Amino acid sequence: MADLYYDPYDFEIDADPYPLWKRLRDEAPLYYNERYDFFALSRFADVEKALVNWQAFISGKGSVLEMIKAGVDIPPGSILMEDPPTHDIHRGLLARVFTPKRMGAIEPQVRQFCANALDPLVGTGRFDFIADLGAQMPMRTIGMLLGIPEEDQERIRDRIDNGLRITEGVMPGTEQTDRYMVDDDYGAYIDWRAEHPSDDLMTELLTAEFEDYTGEVRTLTRSEVLGYVTLLAGAGNETTTRLVGWAGKLLAEHPDQLADLAADPSLVPNAVEELLRYEAPSPVQSRYVTKDLEYYGKTVPEGSVMVILNGAANRDEREFPDPDRFDIRRKINHHLSFGYGIHFCLGSHLARLEGRIALEEVLKRFPNGWDVDWENAEQAHTSTVRGWDRLPVFVK
Repeated sequence: MADLYYDPYDFEIDADPYPLWKRLRDEAPLYYNERYDFFALSRFADVEKALVNWQAFISGKGSVLEMIKAGVDIPPGSILMEDPPTHDIHRGLLARVFTPKRMGAIEPQVRQFCANALDPLVGTGRFDFIADLGAQMPMRTIGMLLGIPEEDQERIRDRIDNGLRITEGVMPGTEQTDRYMVDDDYGAYIDWRAEHPSDDLMTELLTAEFEDYTGEVRTLTRSEVLGYVTLLAGAGNETTTRLVGWAGKLLAEHPDQLADLAADPSLVPNAVEELLRYEAPSPVQSRYVTKDLEYYGKTVPEGSVMVILNGAANRDEREFPDPDRFDIRRKINHHLSFGYGIHFCLGSHLARLEGRIALEEVLKRFPNGWDVDWENAEQAHTSTVRGWDRLPVFVK
């Protein structure tokens, strides 16, 4: 058997990490990588507890391995990379403007975005789950919510996408990790919206009053709003795109379950949960360790980086029976694709809504299923999200 080696920058591993992640769970539930100097947890129970334990595993130095290693300065408003008390205040403010009720209210627009993308493809015999749908609907949705003009949305999405790409076998350096952070290109939109308020999240972020951790009642600074907008634009574009791509691949591989969904759309919400469990769009998180910790008789020293493999945890047979079987009817207590604890994804309601509507609209138009055009499919490789750059299919 080959030596046990996990490298987050190895494209061959990234193509199908699950066999290796199973070995980690079984043989090295606390894994150490010497080349990049990080530890990793892969079992569901360990990952869940680590995500909850924000005091020992902080996010304030970054939530991506290379960011923590590069010592990137985290701008204000990047709630994924903040710790209490600042995190709680910033998250609470975003929760006020990013509510489940508000997300539910945009269902007609999201459905129309899907219809606009899919209707021209009916009768053509093929389409691409990424180019034609996954890269379109999420971009239009988050752009609409933020108030980014339609004519600028594709350019912004492409820049986000390009900024996440990595070179095989190489940890990104400071120049690339800086691109994960605040993008001042949004500054022009913020300045315009400050002068021309509207009914969008950007306006609400600019005008909402809150009490910060010093006790001062104030509105967000421009840099804080910039941090929020950068975070929301990136998360809103990337993760749902990956979810849509995995739906296309997995349902092509399970035509019986696709037929069940086409016949009974009430199965779609649970199918989305199983898609999220089976192929987490964001399967790897990282944290800075603030104190010595013991795992399986070994010490993780203070100052280490812990890579938290929530994608591996979602396939842990200690939590999910027969975890490598895709089953749209699986009963799932909870998976870890949206994280857990204080950093649980605020956009989970939106992602679930978009995933459900995308699947419903695809199945309405292509109920007989599709086959993946593997010669032209291309997997994306980043250190933060996992999925497809291109996933063309032949419609049956």
